[in-house]
Amino acid sequence: AALEALSHYHGDDLFLRGLVNRLGAKVGTVSYDRRAREAGVERLLLPAIDSESHGRLFDTVRRYPDHCTPMMGLHPTSINDNPRWREELALVERYLCSPPEGVGRFCAVGEIGLDYYWDDRFAAEQIEAFTAQCRLAAARNLPVAIHTRAAWNDMRRIVGQEAEAARARGERLRGVFHAFSEDADTYRALRGAGDFLFGIGGVVTFKKSQVAETVREMALDEIVLETDCPYLTPVPHRGERNESAYVRLVCEKIAQIKGLDPEEVAAATTANAARMFGLSAGSTSAPAAGTARASGHDGIPASGTRRATDHEPTDTPQP
Repeated sequence: AALEALSHYHGDDLFLRGLVNRLGAKVGTVSYDRRAREAGVERLLLPAIDSESHGRLFDTVRRYPDHCTPMMGLHPTSINDNPRWREELALVERYLCSPPEGVGRFCAVGEIGLDYYWDDRFAAEQIEAFTAQCRLAAARNLPVAIHTRAAWNDMRRIVGQEAEAARARGERLRGVFHAFSEDADTYRALRGAGDFLFGIGGVVTFKKSQVAETVREMALDEIVLETDCPYLTPVPHRGERNESAYVRLVCEKIAQIKGLDPEEVAAATTANAARMFGLSAGSTSAPAAGTARASGHDGIPASGTRRATDHEPTDTPQP
């Protein structure tokens, strides 16, 4: 089975000269794009961060429509110390209602969430934005791509409340907990909230990773594969820049933990992402009208509000 459903990929600020370089420019004699495809990665899902990177995100999707599918959302760290964050949130809603020409429909609302790692002074604003975007997603029957760091107590509470409120409205809150690297207790609390998958990336290969034990407890139909490029590079490439092709190493580690064949893990996680994001397994088509579609999720750190210096080292979750 092909690894057609890579669940999370980040470019970097150097990249924002472009993901174009990562997908098309040659590195030696082999392009990043070719390496990803040779590893079986057929589609990358690209989360939005904020308006500073929208243009580059859209240009990338237009250039690689058969390989890249966008999300739309406002990242929590783009709210910090940003007096215009409500304008950014309004822009997210406008784009969800009317995507730019040549971009197609957005496959999810993301990357959204809570992040108190750098600064918890803006927790109230982050919670307001996260809650609003969860409601936008539920109303449009789109999944959410959730980022959480140093904010799990609030995240568990809000996801539970919003999932229940969505059900009361006849809607459904669903999505992926991106770069999940927590313990089994956190996993058990989150899985009870509803239809959520857990994005597992390079951290699962680390020697002292707690999420490896959590994965042992997870059902295979709860997992999607991630790279989080260029962060969280799996062993044996830890310390290097991550890339989409390395998702195969994540797949192989999960297979080892669960005593399964890697092809079984690849097939199951591809099907999970296809179901969540509305893409028929094996298809590389753009989202169809009325559906939330995609088959891989690679996020884009933005310049400006969310600076390169805001990101932790390659080994550290997340963004």
